[in-house]
Amino acid sequence: MHMKWSALVMAVLLVGSLIPLSMAAENTTAVTTAPTLQLDNSTREEVIAGQLINQLQRLSKFAENRIGPIKDKLPENSSILEDYQKAEEYKAKAVNEYGSGDYYNSILDSLTAMHFYKAALIQLKEGRKKAENIREHMRAETARMMEYFKMVGKTIRIAQKQGIDVSNLTVLYNETRSAYRLVLDDLKAKNFEKAKEDLAAAREKKAELDSELKKVRRELAYKNADKIVREFLVRGEKGMELAQKAIKNANERGYNTTELQRRLNAFKSVYEEVKNLADEGKWGDALKVMNENRKTIMDFHRAMDSLRRKAEERELQTKLKDMKTFLKETAGRIQKDARALNTLKRRGVDTRRAELQLRTAVQELKLGIQLMKQHKPAQAKMHFAIALDLIHRVDEFILAHA
Repeated sequence: MHMKWSALVMAVLLVGSLIPLSMAAENTTAVTTAPTLQLDNSTREEVIAGQLINQLQRLSKFAENRIGPIKDKLPENSSILEDYQKAEEYKAKAVNEYGSGDYYNSILDSLTAMHFYKAALIQLKEGRKKAENIREHMRAETARMMEYFKMVGKTIRIAQKQGIDVSNLTVLYNETRSAYRLVLDDLKAKNFEKAKEDLAAAREKKAELDSELKKVRRELAYKNADKIVREFLVRGEKGMELAQKAIKNANERGYNTTELQRRLNAFKSVYEEVKNLADEGKWGDALKVMNENRKTIMDFHRAMDSLRRKAEERELQTKLKDMKTFLKETAGRIQKDARALNTLKRRGVDTRRAELQLRTAVQELKLGIQLMKQHKPAQAKMHFAIALDLIHRVDEFILAHA
């Protein structure tokens, strides 16, 4: 008998973990203000069973209010429905047992019913959270597509001006844009199931658009092959000079330069082939060589970017020792670059990206100054490094178009 009552006491202690917090909050007053009952052993089972039945009825109603309205929308094999059904069955058993005076089994079945109600409610909450995350991803994807469509529209206009046939691209552009607008309409109407179906169709349409866009951009590139190749040669020549200086300096300090030398040699081979074709006026062939060796070119420029960042880091460390001089020099570079970009703009060069980089550099510089005033040098240093990197990219742009 002692073991039986120990199990009952443990069961009652577990009830709190089986009842949702929202219900527990509703019942706090009732529990704290209830009078203390003096019971003998013969009535304890009945009182505990009765209290559990009352809690179970409340939990049952709580679950019905949340699960009932969506029962028909859940799949037949839904684990939420399975747990809810089990909870209902154990609840019915517990009520019948209590009515027939079988209080001990009523307690056990009440606790089991509470367990399954809680499992169903937790899954419901997690399912709603997951569904909301999916909806947010759908909204975000659709929003991103609006920017993508701006880029496609711009490509169409540029290609049209250069006499390229964009009829297929225009049709797919309009169809894909309409498909994503339909998804937006579904989301606004809170018709999420239809939104999923329409998004799948929109993605298929976007895949077709991507393929056609790639064709037009390739043709556009060959139409402007001379400009692309010239820019590659200017940037490539400067990159090789920097790489050779870096290798020389590194060798003098005893550093291993094998990997950088390998990448430089591979790039130099491509560069010379492109330059020879360009010298003969074979711009299309030169561009083809660049496309075929895209990885070699990217690997070299990644290595150079890494070297440049390290050099800028050392430069920044030195300059930050004299903050006043650093800010004065940086402000002077920004003003000089702004004047150079205005000159290029008047010549008809598209300077929008470089202008944006320069404006961003100014903002990063301001943030760094504010952080220095707040005595946060480590964070300020990060923003100064970003500013220097952006200014360097603007310098490269100006040099390439000078």
